[in-house]
Amino acid sequence: MVIKKNEDLKNVEGGEVLVLRMTTPDLMLEGIKKAGAIITDEGGITSHAAVLSREFNIPALMGTTNATRIFKTGDYVSVDTELGRAHRVQPPNKS
Repeated sequence: MVIKKNEDLKNVEGGEVLVLRMTTPDLMLEGIKKAGAIITDEGGITSHAAVLSREFNIPALMGTTNATRIFKTGDYVSVDTELGRAHRVQPPNKS
């Protein structure tokens, strides 16, 4: 889910990948515990999102520069923190 304002966090469902330009304390506290992963356009290993993701053991990619332009709410996203990559994947087959 692409997060553009605080109100967007009220719609986060458990396990969703949160895609944000950057994080602030008030923005993250509401959605962090539900996040499956966090991707930000700005920030680095000492950013607020990085610290929270480590604290809550949530995979995170910081400083992508363009994730909020690439991903859209509703996309299924795979996050590989070892390679520092995220990409769109096919939705699971619900048969």
